[in-house]
This record gives sequence, structure tokens and C-alpha cells, in this order.
Amino acid sequence: MEQGTAQAVREARGFRWKAGQFHRETRQRAGLEGCQCRKARTVRNHIACAMPVRIRLIQFAKETRQTVYRLKHGLLSDYLRRQLKSPAIQMRFA
Repeated sequence: MEQGTAQAVREARGFRWKAGQFHRETRQRAGLEGCQCRKARTVRNHIACAMPVRIRLIQFAKETRQTVYRLKHGLLSDYLRRQLKSPAIQMRFA
């Protein structure tokens, strides 16, 4: 195999690896894995909404020097604390 060909194969493999990693992370971390949409249009809409959020979370995590996991956990914890103190939906039992 020529050196140029071997280098091209390594580069292509590197691009495929990054694309695969992006897909995995997006499915797992952006909530696409749990999506129960059935129609193609609904799936596309869900992806179109999830992707900008995912990108912004990555940017904000870098800015604050946190992991995306820690950032999401913190946001969810803050939300949960606020809801426990003052619920947006009042529960009434008959």
C-alpha cells in the first residue's frame, strides 16, 4: 500500500470515528435516545430542537470549565430545589 493511500485511509477513519462519537453523544446526552416519536417529521423536529441546546450546553460547559454532565446535573438540581420550595403545579388530593 502506498504511503499516500495509507494516510488517506487513516484520515477517513479519523473522520468516521469523530462522526460516530458525535452521533453517540448526541443520542445519549441530548435526549434523542429516549425519544418516542413515531413520525419522521416529529423526529426531525425533536432533533432540530435538541441540537442547538446540546451545542449551547457544550459551549457553556467549556466557558464555565465544567463537564456537560455536571452542568446538566446542576441545572436539574436547581430546578428541583425551586419546585420543591414553590411548586408550579399544585397537587390536590380529594
